[in-house]
Amino acid sequence: MARPAAKPVENRVDTIFVHVTDLQRSVKWYSDLLGVETKEENPAGPVYTLDMGAGRPGITLDNHCFEENYTFIPSNQPLFNLSTADIHEAFRHLSEMGAEIVTEIVTHPDLAEFSVKDPDGNIIMVCSCFS
Repeated sequence: MARPAAKPVENRVDTIFVHVTDLQRSVKWYSDLLGVETKEENPAGPVYTLDMGAGRPGITLDNHCFEENYTFIPSNQPLFNLSTADIHEAFRHLSEMGAEIVTEIVTHPDLAEFSVKDPDGNIIMVCSCFS
């Protein structure tokens, strides 16, 4: 009997890297955004991973503090999207956090979405899918 072919790369995302300049500021901002507690009072870096729940990828904030020649360039397109059941409440929440709004709420036949910038100017999208 033939052996099944090895699967050298799993069909799974474990974490999403978000490159930041100030790890402590970013940990606070993303924790406030997601409503999660931080694991450390003053994360030193170079990375801090926010747990997104069992079976879901995390968000790993990376400040590259040990890379002498690293040049930060924010993403000018959405890095990923976060889900919401209430797009208007999510928009209000991010507005109250002082997030820079990139796009207002746009409604499509199967979803509504908007984009914001994190404190470093990386763009993230928030989406609500319709059933």
